[in-house]
Amino acid sequence: MSIFERYLSIWIALAMAFGIVLGSIAPGIVELIAAAEIARVNLVVAVLIWAMVFPMMIGVDLHALKGAVKQPKGLTITLVVNWLIKPFTMAALAVLFFEVVFAPLIAPEDAQQYIAGLILIGAAPCTAMVFVWSQLTRGDEGYTLLQVSVNDVVMVFAFAPIVAFLLGVTDIAVPWETLVISVVLFVALPLGAGLLTRARLGDAVRIDAFRDRIKPLSIAGLIATVVILFGLQGQVFLDRPLVIALIATPILIQSYGIFILAYAAAYALRVPHRIAAPYALIGTSNFFELAVAVAISLFGLNSGAALATVVGVLVEVPVMLSLVAFANRTRLKFT
Repeated sequence: MSIFERYLSIWIALAMAFGIVLGSIAPGIVELIAAAEIARVNLVVAVLIWAMVFPMMIGVDLHALKGAVKQPKGLTITLVVNWLIKPFTMAALAVLFFEVVFAPLIAPEDAQQYIAGLILIGAAPCTAMVFVWSQLTRGDEGYTLLQVSVNDVVMVFAFAPIVAFLLGVTDIAVPWETLVISVVLFVALPLGAGLLTRARLGDAVRIDAFRDRIKPLSIAGLIATVVILFGLQGQVFLDRPLVIALIATPILIQSYGIFILAYAAAYALRVPHRIAAPYALIGTSNFFELAVAVAISLFGLNSGAALATVVGVLVEVPVMLSLVAFANRTRLKFT
């Protein structure tokens, strides 16, 4: 892992602090950025999200999809966990905590926004960072690429319907047009651009070299987006610092619960550790760049939904590192 990846939570925390300060001393700058919208899509954030997503999509190799039939167990568990279990358990936990457990602490309208943000996190399985977790657990790089590629293709078609269904179940208004535009803009188009770039670059060496060169753009885009969000949301944290802990609670429960489920299924089905560890980590982590982008498009830069997705970023790295350590300690339990 690079220094930015290893300490991502620290950089996010610093960006949050800087955003709060910027929003306090220069609110006009942040408000000017927030006003740059077309069809509810913020233009500044759209550029930043593309900077985050595009380097990841270059890693998607459609040729790897041919390997799906050769090792079906791992891929089947990945798809079941990511698309038939994880979105729904995250939604259930969000409703449980913000409509029941935390109801006395949170205004109903804020609770609905946080639920929406958590739903977006739960419906977006991880992509790029999985390669880092796979490397740290000595995973099968080829099979990790296969799983990521399949998940990204499924995401193009499944993300919008699942999100719309879950938001509808929780009585949150769903602007379908904006949701579809967001998926096309932040998933389908970057995926197409990534595939085209791979084709133009040709061999794997040139592809990896290009990804390494533009990878810093992804971190820079994320940090800049967090600064903007907290420039707008800073007063909320100053007035109610407990909000971060409340949002983090269902995310933590979901993360560890999904990992245990996927890892246990791998053990029961005798999936090799080099495949089991990466796919358990795929379901545990999230494509937070997509979640942030769609939250902003659907609910706005200064929404509670956007805030919830950023808290997810803050929580993710320390959680994932703890699970990587656990996976490495239990390696010998697998055949």
